[in-house]
Amino acid sequence: MRALGPSQRPYGRMMLAALQILILAAGIYLLVVGLVFLGQRRLMYHPGGVAGAPADAGLPDAAAVRVSTADGFELQSWYLAPRSGRPVLLYLHGNAGTIADRAFKARLFARQGIGVMLAEYRGYGGNSGSPTETGLYADARANLAWLANQGHGPGDIIVYGESLGTGVAVQAALEQAQAGTPVRALVLEAPFTTMSDAAGVHYPWLPTGLLTRDRYASSAKIGAVQCPVLVVHGSADRVVPQGQGRRLFALAAEPKTAAWLSGAGHGDVYDFGAGEIILDFLDARPSGGGGVPSAR
Repeated sequence: MRALGPSQRPYGRMMLAALQILILAAGIYLLVVGLVFLGQRRLMYHPGGVAGAPADAGLPDAAAVRVSTADGFELQSWYLAPRSGRPVLLYLHGNAGTIADRAFKARLFARQGIGVMLAEYRGYGGNSGSPTETGLYADARANLAWLANQGHGPGDIIVYGESLGTGVAVQAALEQAQAGTPVRALVLEAPFTTMSDAAGVHYPWLPTGLLTRDRYASSAKIGAVQCPVLVVHGSADRVVPQGQGRRLFALAAEPKTAAWLSGAGHGDVYDFGAGEIILDFLDARPSGGGGVPSAR
């Protein structure tokens, strides 16, 4: 074997240094990927503190009720009864805060006689347990079962999902459709297609499709929910870009309606008229593609 000449030795040392840097960078990247994989639920779920009493959140007519899940958890949710002949809205909130933070939405619906079940998840609002995809699905089932025990059948129930809660809401509506008892309507505020898609927006340098454990694959389910669907999404949403809501809406079957709110972000759609749009949609009870017109 020929030895490197004097002119070749610096090149060889540079190649060796470059290789060492690449190995180090790859090692650091794999370490970061491993840490994200292990800690992803801490990144995904941000429970608030104790929700407190409904009256403290401005809902003096709401009752704090105990809901039992099939896997042994006792959850506290808040329930506002509907006026006679009016439906009940099951509210499934996003990944941060508690049901107390959504009390202003409950007041809007209650003023129109619509009942509201603000469902609190395991690990949130003072409830025991830790949130997971399968756990939150079980929590939604438990809240639906509680409503059924109060005499509210699926045909009287509007399932409403906000952000992370849209993944739970789509699953709940799908299960009711598969059981032959579809819900009255499905409302999705700032929905994503899948959790891996949503995560990819914020971590484009990670293989989120491979790493995500709690997938919330709404795009594979939305077409089979068998009820009227409303999607409300802001054009300035930087958490879940509106494009994901548009793709999910395209996959939904008729009857469906969308409100694409110009200038609205992720958490302020009610400042852009979302509440009134949702009320109009619910009163219209669309069939065959009716309901409120799309907002531009």
